[in-house]
Formats: sequence, C-alpha cells, structure tokens
Amino acid sequence: MNNLKDFLIYENVSIKKALEVIDNGSMRIAIVVDNSNRLLGIINDGDIRRALLKGYSLNMSIIDIYQRNPSVCKITDTKEHIIKTAIKNKVYQIPIINESNIVVYIEDLATLLSGRIRKNKVVIMAGGLGTRLKPLTDDIPKPLLKVGSKPILETIIENFANYGFKEIVISVNYKANMIKEYFKDGSDFGVKISYLEEDKRLGTAGALSLIKEEIKEPFFVMNGDLLTNINFEHLLNFHLSGNSIATMCVREYEYQIPYGVIQIEKDEIRAIEEKPINKFFVNAGIYLLSNKVLNYIPKDTFYDMPTLFQKLINEELRILSFPIHEYWLDIGRIVDYERANDEYSNVFKE
Repeated sequence: MNNLKDFLIYENVSIKKALEVIDNGSMRIAIVVDNSNRLLGIINDGDIRRALLKGYSLNMSIIDIYQRNPSVCKITDTKEHIIKTAIKNKVYQIPIINESNIVVYIEDLATLLSGRIRKNKVVIMAGGLGTRLKPLTDDIPKPLLKVGSKPILETIIENFANYGFKEIVISVNYKANMIKEYFKDGSDFGVKISYLEEDKRLGTAGALSLIKEEIKEPFFVMNGDLLTNINFEHLLNFHLSGNSIATMCVREYEYQIPYGVIQIEKDEIRAIEEKPINKFFVNAGIYLLSNKVLNYIPKDTFYDMPTLFQKLINEELRILSFPIHEYWLDIGRIVDYERANDEYSNVFKE
C-alpha cells in the first residue's frame, strides 16, 4: 500500500485528528504507531463514538481510547489465514506487521474475498535439465513432474493466480515443447502465459535478458521446481515499502556439526562446544525485482541470480531479504520429490 502513511497516527494525537484520518482514508481504521512505525494499536469510528458518549472531547488525546491488542497478521501469513483471522475476529481491516512489529500494510477483507488482478509479471524459470532427478526426468521436464495430482509448475501458477498475479512468463529450454503444449496460452488455467525460449542455457538471471516487451512494474522471478505457500502479495508490499531495487526470499537453514568443537588460543583449549548447531539464511529461489535490474543483466550470456545480486551489492544499491517461515521445499533430488508427494495434500488443495 503506497499510501500507508495516510493511515498512521501517534498515540498523542487528538481524537479530532484520528477521526479525520479515518474519514479521509479508504479504510475504516487508523493505525497507532510509535516513531519507528512499530504497531501500538488501532482506532476506529466506533472507538471514537464510544469515547464521546463517555464525555471525551474532540481535542483530547486518543491515548486512553485506542485498542492496544488488535487483530494482526504477519507479513508471512497466507491469504487464507488472514481471511480466517478477519472473519473469526469480526474485523474488516487487519494491520500486517513484519518481524520487528513494524506495520507494512493494511489488509482489507472485502478486497481479499473479491480478489484483484495485479499488473506485476511472474517469470518462472523452467528450463533446467533436472539431472539430479534422473531417471524421472529422462522423458519429462522437471516442472511437469506431478506432485499430488498436478505438475509442480501448475501448482506454482495457481498460487500466483490466487493472489491476482496472472501475467505469467515461463522460461523454457529442456523439453520446452512439452511445457508449451501442456500450458499453451494459459487460458485453461485462468492466466495469460508467454514464453522465453533459451537456445542455450543462460542461467536464472541471464534468461531475463530475453524479455522483449517493456516492464514497468516490479516483477517476480521464481525457480520452477519449488513448492511454497507464501503470500506473494505480502512479498510485493514488503518490496515496495522498503524502496528496494531487488528483494530475495531467504530460508533459515540449520546444520549441526557432529563433533565437539574446540576453541583454541595459543595452543591452549579455552572451551568445548558439543555438537553445535550453525544457522544460516540461504537463497530460497524466489525474487522480486525492479525493472531497473534488467539494466544490469548482460545479453546472451550465462548469468545466475546470485551473481546478479552480488553485482547489485557491489553497486551499493538497496536490496532486501524476505524471510520465509511458511512451507517451502526445493524439489532437487529424488528424496525431495518423494517428500513433496507425502506432504502435498496437507499444504495445498488438490
């Protein structure tokens, strides 16, 4: 929400000011925040009316009348979870917060239920050889492998479409005709699909140099072998609110060292840590890019996404990380494919 600031107020403002914000905005609430935009609470027309009935004047502060424990959702919550939360708590608008309790968006129940069409394109990288999934990929490209009752790529497209992102671009190479024959122009799936055809392997970023039409809005890039139920709309809002040229989704990864780790200083043992667990954030294969990023991608050259992000870092441009806490699985090996089929029905609708 580009005009989020229009709904934010501080707890020392007057009731009159809060009422002006509520009346002038498209939402039915005002969000009470501190100086860092961390959520303190909300106030609506009903709160103000009840205060006036109790003898409060319009010039008094809202500090004693706003709701300090409102219904909220996190930026990582799914669309379905937000709808259920709103209905359960009988509210029409819900503040969306990040891990630092900072308000990044306001979700509107009516909009969620009616759905909306977004202009942002979705580029799905589906040209890989799927070597680690052989022999399953000897006769079929990895994105067409069925998980549950449908191909992996179909689930990805459906998830984006559910959030209103229906402009799909699929980058193809290995057994491209099979993918094009299955999805065609996308009309059977409620989306519009076009294709980027790699004559040679260009990598996850290099394939973007094949885009011919002008892109004006930030666009998604996602690997075609991932299953996740993240809220793509919240990813977009996070990217926009952070004024970022590029946002990378990241996933926390844990690795336990199977031995006791010895800390040594000048030959002396100072400490022993038994089988410590190291935690890292790893690239989750989902990105949100400004159209300006295309200027940093060389033509007709293999160029992968980590290289692109390193280039942006070297240029000291603003890039963000979006942590994924929802379901996420990279189907790169046979064991991952088997796990995906075991878990699919518990996460996605058949």
